[in-house]
Amino acid sequence: MSDATATTDGLPDGLTVGQVSARLDVTVRALHHWDEIGLARPSLRTAAGYRLYTAGDLERLHRIAVYRETGLGLDRIRAVLDGPAADVPGALRAQRAQVAERIDRLQRLGAGLDRMIDAHEHGVLLTVEQQTEIFGPAWNPDWPVQARQRYGDTAQWQQYAERSAGRGPGEWQAVADSVADFERALGEAMDAGVAPGGPEAGLLAERHREVFGAYFPLTRRMQVCLGRTYETDPGFAAHYDAIRPGLAAWFRRVVDADARAHGIDPSTATWE
Repeated sequence: MSDATATTDGLPDGLTVGQVSARLDVTVRALHHWDEIGLARPSLRTAAGYRLYTAGDLERLHRIAVYRETGLGLDRIRAVLDGPAADVPGALRAQRAQVAERIDRLQRLGAGLDRMIDAHEHGVLLTVEQQTEIFGPAWNPDWPVQARQRYGDTAQWQQYAERSAGRGPGEWQAVADSVADFERALGEAMDAGVAPGGPEAGLLAERHREVFGAYFPLTRRMQVCLGRTYETDPGFAAHYDAIRPGLAAWFRRVVDADARAHGIDPSTATWE
């Protein structure tokens, strides 16, 4: 038998596996697999045993490739091609429904990625009006941008952004309420004469870490660094001292005492 016989509709009978692969943009491996499972076997072979595909074989392979492109599985394709009363439109409609579901999932994934990107770049995904309503009139909408400029290359900013991406106004309101409740508790504890190093003060330090965890996980060493900032940074100090005069310095002592109780020297604690 020759390697090429007569042509049908302009296509030569006796195309090799390599020729079919190039013509249909299907891998040789796929063609061999379809042959092995009986889905698309070549009708001819050379005397040496090499596979040769006829024009009819090529038409079947073309249909398989088209159905594969739509996402149909090989068993379903076999049923469509060989079933005695194959409902091709029905099979395609069912596949179209599955494709629509995948598109919807991908669109939702894309929207989630957009929010994640925005959160990494902007910190808080709220309008200026929403921020003011939730965080109060003293809130500066530029603060998240300034924080990103300062901390954007840190793991903590990434963790903060990942939490922010999943939050809408309701979730942020819950965070703001939790912070406000904690700050009220600080003021009341200071008024009540709670001493740094005591059990009540230790619970306040623990609660601070839990509340702050809405932004990113806070270790005791990191908390010590924050305590320093609360006392020495003019903006933070003014915020806490507006709650109670001297609150920033008092809370730093609370944090430092809690750190010492857990074997941490506040004077050498670093952001880790």
